[in-house]
Amino acid sequence: MSGAVPDGARYVDDPEDPCLVPYRDLKDPVLRRRTEAAQGFFVAEGKLAVLAVLGSPYPLLSVLVLRRRLAVLSELALPPGVAVYVVEDEVMSTVAGFDVHRGVLGLAARLALPGPAGLLAAAGPSPVVVVEGVNDQENLGAIFRNAAAFGAAAVLVDPTCADPLYRRSVRVSLGLVLKVPFTRLSPWPGALALVADSGFTLVALTPRPSAARLDHVAEELQGERVAVVVGAEGPGLSAAVLGMCRPVRIAMAPGVDSLNVAAATAVALHRFALVR
Repeated sequence: MSGAVPDGARYVDDPEDPCLVPYRDLKDPVLRRRTEAAQGFFVAEGKLAVLAVLGSPYPLLSVLVLRRRLAVLSELALPPGVAVYVVEDEVMSTVAGFDVHRGVLGLAARLALPGPAGLLAAAGPSPVVVVEGVNDQENLGAIFRNAAAFGAAAVLVDPTCADPLYRRSVRVSLGLVLKVPFTRLSPWPGALALVADSGFTLVALTPRPSAARLDHVAEELQGERVAVVVGAEGPGLSAAVLGMCRPVRIAMAPGVDSLNVAAATAVALHRFALVR
């Protein structure tokens, strides 16, 4: 063991200690989604993610840190009331289910999801992103990072999408999922009508050769409110969703028909972004 446990922190040497239960089995996204949603919390992995929580509206409840990485606490400057648990590597890996190389985890409280009508009304002229069926947490996190980079006002996900607050989504987004407003659209796909009725043109990304070119449509819709609608890798958007949207494609070199969903979202948002 190394490093003196700071005042106010608790050293934990038993992986079965009840205080560690919220940090258990972090590699199982299905279990975590069920557990975290029911109990109203999520886990942030690594210093940058915990700092992002501290800079967001989500209250930080506790921190789990490796004893050999105690120096990170001085960089976090935790506010009063945040519990600190200090463990050895073996305890951390047993609880989390993997080696936490970043050395620190944070437990934060979830907030109630806002109503989609309110998010759309507050969007102003900025684009929004609508996501169907993306259950890869890293792709979803990258979509949020792109949404933040290009000034999207909100991300609206369908009921089948992964949890935006799953630790890998938070990490890949560089914590920006904690700053970009989001909610779930339901029932699906009928709730897309709410987006259209709020004054947004629904622009669906698809590799179909018959779809209009993105750059041409972006020029045509300049100054209009746009919702960029994207689907999962492989299946893409469902026929029902495509039927409610204006299909557009990103022009590419011969022999390449599509991009990763996060990359495609970035290209589209760049075209429609108000950020210059």
